[in-house]
Amino acid sequence: MEVLLLLILLPPLAGAVLNGIFGRRFPQAVVSAVACTAPGLSLFFALLTAWTFAHLPTEPAPYVHSYFTWIEAGAFRADFALYYDRLTLVMTVAVTLVSFLIHLYSRGYMEQEGGYYRFFAYLNLFLFMMLTLVTAANYPLMFVGWEGVGLCSYLLIGFYFPRKSASDAGKKAFIVTRIGDVGFTLGVVLLFWTFGSVDFQYVFTRLEALPPGDLQGSLTAVGILLFLGAVGKSAQLPLYVWLPDAMEGPTPVSALIHAATMVTAGVYMVARSHALYAHAPLALEIVAVTGCVTAFFAATIALAQNDLKRLLAYSTISQLGYMFVGCGVGLFSAGNFHLMTHAFFKSLLFLAAGSVMHALSGELDLRKMGGLRHQMRTTWLTFLVATLAISGVPGLSGFFSKDAILAGAREGPLGDPRLYWLATVTAGLTAFYMFRALFMAFHGASRVQPALEPHVHESGGKMTRPLLVLAFFSVVAGYVSLPKALGGGEWFHHYLQPVFASSQALLSSTAAPAAGHAPSRLAVMGTSVLFAGAGFLLAYLGYVKFTGLPSRLTECFRGTYQLLVNKYYVDEVYDWLIVRPLRRGSEIFLWRIVDAGAIDGLLVNGSAQATASAGNLLRRMQSGNLRSYATWVLLGAVLWLGYILLR
Repeated sequence: MEVLLLLILLPPLAGAVLNGIFGRRFPQAVVSAVACTAPGLSLFFALLTAWTFAHLPTEPAPYVHSYFTWIEAGAFRADFALYYDRLTLVMTVAVTLVSFLIHLYSRGYMEQEGGYYRFFAYLNLFLFMMLTLVTAANYPLMFVGWEGVGLCSYLLIGFYFPRKSASDAGKKAFIVTRIGDVGFTLGVVLLFWTFGSVDFQYVFTRLEALPPGDLQGSLTAVGILLFLGAVGKSAQLPLYVWLPDAMEGPTPVSALIHAATMVTAGVYMVARSHALYAHAPLALEIVAVTGCVTAFFAATIALAQNDLKRLLAYSTISQLGYMFVGCGVGLFSAGNFHLMTHAFFKSLLFLAAGSVMHALSGELDLRKMGGLRHQMRTTWLTFLVATLAISGVPGLSGFFSKDAILAGAREGPLGDPRLYWLATVTAGLTAFYMFRALFMAFHGASRVQPALEPHVHESGGKMTRPLLVLAFFSVVAGYVSLPKALGGGEWFHHYLQPVFASSQALLSSTAAPAAGHAPSRLAVMGTSVLFAGAGFLLAYLGYVKFTGLPSRLTECFRGTYQLLVNKYYVDEVYDWLIVRPLRRGSEIFLWRIVDAGAIDGLLVNGSAQATASAGNLLRRMQSGNLRSYATWVLLGAVLWLGYILLR
């Protein structure tokens, strides 16, 4: 196991090093081979590790191995150690599988782009950092992966750095997520202050032995601070603003960030810290409320977006909110189930959007598409499958994972009817904006620019084959946890039960009893399907049947429409309240007073002027006159003698 865990991590790191250092000299085919072999090997070793772990005599207990002492300072110690349990198994397999398919797709998407080797070096490094994050055995090593995916997102979002909008988007992502990382860092420090360790196994063992209510104030503070890091990394209110701008990067980057790396890190961290959150129900409630409000908020913005990738970005923010609702109501397995299914259909949506961009020379405006299903049948079919999945249509993966969260919001240990109904309404909004995008891009009359119309074509096999594989998983992934109401055994939830059992038992024992009669699981499913059906019907009526209806409604509700199109003016408010005052204060205080006045004026220019003045004064002593020199010698002797006598 200790060798296999390293073999999951090392191939992407080796690929990043090889392409990063020597890729400029490699032919494109060699760069592709190195880049795609790395995640392929990681996937192989992830599956082999899963098989080996399943046959360990100690399974399902976690396997932990320390390779060497990494940091040791006084009482603080952190090893380079890896942690593997059933949750790690799910994450490593899902991350490597989706990343491998995105790498394969990128060969076709990026083959005409400059910086080909650099792109794949960053992509491999991104995967290595995410795998480090999910296999770490302590919070400092997790933080290395946490910051590593932040660095890689900065590099990849700003990949087209000559374009100012891309470089600005990369900087925005890096800065906004750093705000959350301050909270994460403080949370780890407070955790060490509380338990004297940051090692998962030690901390979780202490927490399981802790009586309910003990250290609740400290643990609540730790939980909130750690969640602040997740808010930044997983783009939740109020730190979500970097993710829509991240669409400036290449489309495969968007798929990787939104499906397998970066934004899912926050959800994984909360789930990994389940033992901590079980002793901090207030922090867990904050997780659930933040997730639910973010899900609804982002879904309303997506209703009016015409940029296809930005619409999908707001969809990701909304779906991440769902995952936090699952974790926040105490059903950590439900949140991770949706994380897994979402990885397949969201990466499929982005890669299908990339196929559309490829055919339309980079065009993203839905108002300049239409009728593409005739020329791009594979892309249309796969986009349709992903749309059905994310909308929660029965029989596809999103239906099972989303309804598990909705049921948890209604019946979970910390469930609340208000969370349930807001999440259910959000499901209807999701179906509307996703089918709106589908109908505007692929159905109806063509609105493609005449110059581009003759060149519209289906993407090549390098791009379409990964789409078909992802479409397959978007259909079948949900069946790993078929609900009991439909005759299944909820295998996924039972598989993760040993990981979360103690936390869920504690939450169930301390939670207040639910008021009133809870609806059956079938009733929850029926309600969500009803809302999703209403969303589909409204999209069909507005964008297929009566195509003039949306423009008339826009005129009637112009104020609301402008509010949604402009994303509630949140970026403008942040710019007015935070960015401009900081920039103005920096210009006045840091630049003019500190830099120009103190550093340049006193230290640099001031010291130079003082030296020059002293030199001018001392220069007068060098007159070349012997009598003058004798006078100075005599004066110096008198002064020295006076000093000795006075002393």
